[in-house]
Amino acid sequence: MSNEATTRTPILETHAVSKIFGAVKALQNVSFALNQGEVHGLAGENGAGKSTLIKILTGFYQPDSGEIRIAGTPARLDSPRAAQRHGISAVYQEINLIPERSVAENLFLGNEPRKCGLLIDRARMDREASALLARYDLAIDPRARLGSLGLGLQQMVSIARGVRLGARVAILDEPSSALTGNEVETLFRVIDRLKADSIAILFVSHRLSESYRLCDRLSVLRDGVLVASAPTADLPRASLIGAMLGRNAEALNRTHAPRTRQEGDAALAVEGLNWRNRVRDVALAVRPGEVVGLAGLLGSGRTETMKSIFGATLKDSGNISVAGHTLPAPTPRHSIAAGLAFLSEDRRAEGIFPKLSVAENLTATVLPQIARFGFVSRRRQAELVAAFTRQLGIKTAGPQAPISGLSGGNQQKVLLARCLATAPRAIMLDDPTRGIDVGAKAEVHDAIRHLVEQGLGVLVTSSEMEELIVLADRLVVLNEGAVSGAVETAGLAVQQVLDMLATP
Repeated sequence: MSNEATTRTPILETHAVSKIFGAVKALQNVSFALNQGEVHGLAGENGAGKSTLIKILTGFYQPDSGEIRIAGTPARLDSPRAAQRHGISAVYQEINLIPERSVAENLFLGNEPRKCGLLIDRARMDREASALLARYDLAIDPRARLGSLGLGLQQMVSIARGVRLGARVAILDEPSSALTGNEVETLFRVIDRLKADSIAILFVSHRLSESYRLCDRLSVLRDGVLVASAPTADLPRASLIGAMLGRNAEALNRTHAPRTRQEGDAALAVEGLNWRNRVRDVALAVRPGEVVGLAGLLGSGRTETMKSIFGATLKDSGNISVAGHTLPAPTPRHSIAAGLAFLSEDRRAEGIFPKLSVAENLTATVLPQIARFGFVSRRRQAELVAAFTRQLGIKTAGPQAPISGLSGGNQQKVLLARCLATAPRAIMLDDPTRGIDVGAKAEVHDAIRHLVEQGLGVLVTSSEMEELIVLADRLVVLNEGAVSGAVETAGLAVQQVLDMLATP
């Protein structure tokens, strides 16, 4: 990074942009500039206003006041198509392309080259698609079905489509949240090429390491207000986190004191667990009042192990017990009844019911307990929702608000409350802070600590090793589906764990 980006021509500016939804001031007088050939990071907690600002810049929302300028000229972005005409392209976590069509067809969708004025010139389309992909060092067959590619390459195709449509601004919203290590490196190379081509990039990521690696400047939103904007080199992490949270950031980095593990039966015990070639003879135990971290690289079998324990996938063999009671053939229903809860890493596909309310999502696992003669007791439902809303600090317009309207962090807290509503003895949390911001992470961490203080056993994974070391009392390390070691976390350095992961 250099100070060169600060002297380049602004390609996209907002001046005193505001947006209000009812009583909620989503954005308040936000002014910032995005320069040509600059990677500009946008940071903030869930609910800070990042999504609202992105939707205004891409034409889905119109500001209530303020002005947007493109290359110094006021512009009205009253639709996504208008934003596209002005050279603004967005790539989201969920790919908005057609998986059954070829890569080339997706790149040229709606603007296919034709011959004789009627027929699609597929040879030319494939040829031009191949040249575009090669420009960004993407080894992708333009005739391949898009859905046959991994998520990372699909995102690269989405970025390339924006370039082909003449993008001067690329908005990347959490582009790496579901990518593997190699896919992330590919993404970074593409971003470097976009920057070299003088394309401005607005980069949104909850992974601060990515922002500090890629971004020339960082801007911070908090409660709809732009509270900081500076060259990355002038904004240390502690200052960035403090600006995001508006409170002492040191609290986020505190380590827990050693906990006293309870005697008696293990909250969760697993022996000889096998599933296909992804889980191989896994054995582990979680005591009441203990957090055990399941550590491993992507593909190590972390998620597969948890799903096999819970019964979301049918194990081939192995013994599982909860609080001393054996689960001979676990299914999700039997596991929940035995006192085992599971929170999936994929809240969108395997967690929330997007068309239902916060209350309906939170109480989905306990309907038999709060219903009589087939009718749900609204009073008991409201009591449960109110209790967990207070306990976990869930920010919502009300229990009947659709869960799809909540930020990612608050959706995750609703799902955690759903697990706790079953009164479990042990709980498995698969990367519970994935895709949520620093403040929401701290609240999830506090919730986990509260669980173990109540005597629950917690098995947790994380894609961030530092987080796992802070959370857990002990790590069980997975390597290609098998346990390769276990270690206490007191005094443990991240490098020691990485060395264990690298050992075959």
